[in-house]
Amino acid sequence: MLHGCWLSSRRLIFTHFHGNHSHNTNYHLLDLFDHLLQQHILNVQQLKQIHAKIIITSSSTSSFIAARLISVYAKFSLVNEAQKVFKACPNECFSNSLLWNSMLRANVSSGKCKEAIKLYIKMREFGNLVDGFGFPLIIRACGIFGDHNLCSVVHCHAIQMGFRDNLHVGNELMNMYGKIGRMDVARKVFDKMSVRTQISWNIIVSGFSQNFECDAAYETFLLMEREGFEPNYVTWTSLLSSFARCRHYEDTWRLYVLMRKKEVEATAEAIAVVISVCVGDDAIVKCEAVHGYVIKGGFENNSIVVNSLMCTYGKSGAVRQAECLFSGLQLKTIVSWNSLISCYAESGLCNEAYSLFLQLQELDDPMMKPNVISWSAVIGAFSMAERHEESLEIFRSMQLARVLANDVTLSSVLSVCADLSNFHLGMEIHGYSIRFLMDKNTLVANGLVNMYMKCGCLQKGNIVFEGIGKKDIISWNTMISGFGMHGLGANALETFEQMISAGTKPDEVTFVAVLSACSHAGLVDEGYKVFYQMKKVFGIEPQMEHYACMVDLLGRAGLLQQASEMVQNMPMRPNACVWGALLNSCRMHKNTEVAEETAAQIVNLESEMTGSYMLLCNLYAVNGRWKDSANVRISAKTQGLKKAPGQSWIEVKKKVYMFLAGQPMDSEMEDVHIMLNILSLHMAKERCTPQKSFSLQCAKEQEDYMYLTS
Repeated sequence: MLHGCWLSSRRLIFTHFHGNHSHNTNYHLLDLFDHLLQQHILNVQQLKQIHAKIIITSSSTSSFIAARLISVYAKFSLVNEAQKVFKACPNECFSNSLLWNSMLRANVSSGKCKEAIKLYIKMREFGNLVDGFGFPLIIRACGIFGDHNLCSVVHCHAIQMGFRDNLHVGNELMNMYGKIGRMDVARKVFDKMSVRTQISWNIIVSGFSQNFECDAAYETFLLMEREGFEPNYVTWTSLLSSFARCRHYEDTWRLYVLMRKKEVEATAEAIAVVISVCVGDDAIVKCEAVHGYVIKGGFENNSIVVNSLMCTYGKSGAVRQAECLFSGLQLKTIVSWNSLISCYAESGLCNEAYSLFLQLQELDDPMMKPNVISWSAVIGAFSMAERHEESLEIFRSMQLARVLANDVTLSSVLSVCADLSNFHLGMEIHGYSIRFLMDKNTLVANGLVNMYMKCGCLQKGNIVFEGIGKKDIISWNTMISGFGMHGLGANALETFEQMISAGTKPDEVTFVAVLSACSHAGLVDEGYKVFYQMKKVFGIEPQMEHYACMVDLLGRAGLLQQASEMVQNMPMRPNACVWGALLNSCRMHKNTEVAEETAAQIVNLESEMTGSYMLLCNLYAVNGRWKDSANVRISAKTQGLKKAPGQSWIEVKKKVYMFLAGQPMDSEMEDVHIMLNILSLHMAKERCTPQKSFSLQCAKEQEDYMYLTS
C-alpha cells in the first residue's frame, strides 16, 4: 500500500512539474511535498528523490518545506544532510522559527549539543526570538553539554523572554540542573512553577535520584501524594533507584514491598533495581520472591531482568538457579552468556566459568564471541581464586585475540601483579594503560598504586597516586596501607590527614589501615588518638578488626598488660584474630605467662588457625619447654589442623622462582641454599652472626609443615 501511495505521489509531481507553473500550482506543489514528507518514507533513496524534485521545482526556498526536510533527514540520523538543507536556505527563510527549531531538534536528537548551542548563538545574532518550542531544545542541549555558566545564561534568557511560567521550559530547566548536579536550583524552579504535571514531579524525583539524594527524593514523593498526584511506575522506578544508588538496600526493599501493596505494576528497570539490592543473609529468599513476580508478570524472557537475577543468584552462591534461568532463555544474547560466566566467577567456580567461556568461543555466530566483559570475568575469577599463573595466561590469550582490555581487566591483572610482586609485568600494564589513555581511570590508577606499593616502589606508587584526578576512598586506603606495610607510619598518618582535608570521609577499612600502620611503626600515642577519633569524630563504631589492630599495636610496643586489658574490655567476644595478635606479642617478648592464658582462650574457641598453635609451640621451644611444645603439636594434629606451607618467591630475569616449605628442592634451589650458607659463614667471620642460620630455619619450617600435614 505504501509503495502504491509512493507511485501515485511521483505521478502527481511529474504532472505538476510538466504542467503550467501558475501561482496556485506552486502552492499545490508545496502541499504535495509536505504531504509526501509526512508519509512513511521507506528508505533514504526515496527521501533523496523527493529532495531532488523539491530543488528542481524551486520549492526549497520555502522555509516550511526546508524545515520538514530537515526533520525527515534527522529521523534517518543524516544530520549532515539536514545541515546542508539548512545552509542552502535563502536569508528570508531564517525569519521563520520553525526552520531554526527543526535544525535545533536535529542536532539535539543526534547528540550534537555543541552544534545546537552554536546554532542558538547564531539565531540570536540574526535577531530571531526563541519560542516555547525552541527553548526546551536549547536547555536540553545545555544540560547534556554540562557547562554551568552557559546553563545559567540560557536560564536568564528564558526568564527575560517571558517563559518563567512555561510548563515545558520549566520541566527542561529542572532536567538540565539535575544533569549538572545543581538540585538546589532545580528545586527552586520546581517551587516557582505555577502549573505542575505528573511529568514535572517525575523529573524532580528523578533528579534527586541521579544525584544520590534519596531523602530529598522520598520527601518529594510524599509531597506529590499530599498534593493529589498519584505516583506512577516512572516515579516508583526513580525512587527505588535513588535508594539503591545510595546503598540503602533495606529501604529499597521496603519501598518495593509498599509498591506491590499499592498494586503498582513494576517495570523491567524497577525489577532489575530491586534484584540488585537483594544482599545479605536473606538475599536468596528476597531474590526468589522477586523471581516469583517475574514469572507472574511475564518477564521471563526480558534480558535485563533475567541477567540481573543470574548475577544476584551468582553472588549468593545459588548457581543452580542461575543455570536454570540461562537454560530457559529463548534468546541467549552475549549479555546472557556473560551473566552466567560472571555468576560462576562470583561463586569462585573458575573451571566452570572458563568452560562456559570456551563454549561461547566455539559458537558459529560471529556476533556471539567473547567480548571484553567475558574475558575480564574469567581473568577476575582466576585472580580472586589466587590462581595467578592461569589468570595471566588467559590475559595473554586475550591480547593475542586482539581484544582491547578495559579498566576492569587491567585492575584484575594488576591485582595479580601485586600479589606476585611481578614488577616488570606491572610496568608493562602501566605502559598499556598510558597508551590507551586509561592511566587516569580511578580503578586502574588504584590498581597501579597497589601494585607499586606491594612491589616496594613507593616513589612510583606515590607519583601515580598524586596524578589521580578524582581520588575515591579506595585510592586513599590503598596509599595508607602501602605506607603501613613498609613501616612508614608517619607517612600513613600524613596521608590520612590529607584525606580528611580533601573532604573524603574515612571508612572502617581506612581505620584498619591507619591503625595497622601505627602498629608496624610503633606509634602508640598516635594509634590511640586515631582509635578514639573513630567514634567521637567520624561516628564509626570500632569492629573486631580495629580491636585486633590495637592489641597488636600495644603488644608490639611491649605493653602486654594494656593489650590484655583491651581484650578483656572489648564490647564483643574476642575472636581468634584478636587472641592471635596478643599471642604473637607474647612470642616477641617471650612472655609465656600471658601466652598460656591466651592459648587457652584460642583452644576454647576451637579455632582452625594453625598459626596460633605454631606461635605457642615455638614460644615454648624458645624457652626450653620442649615437652609443652610437643603437647601443643599433638593437640593441633589431634584436631586435624593442617599448616599451610610457608612460601616465598623471587623474580629473576622475568622468571619467578618459588620457595615452598616441604617441597623437594630442584638443583637451582640447592645452589641458592648453598650460597646462603656460605654468606652465613662470612657473616660469622665478620662477627655479624645471624640469630639462626638459614638452613636451620628452613629445616624448622619443613619440620613444622611435615609434622602437621602427615
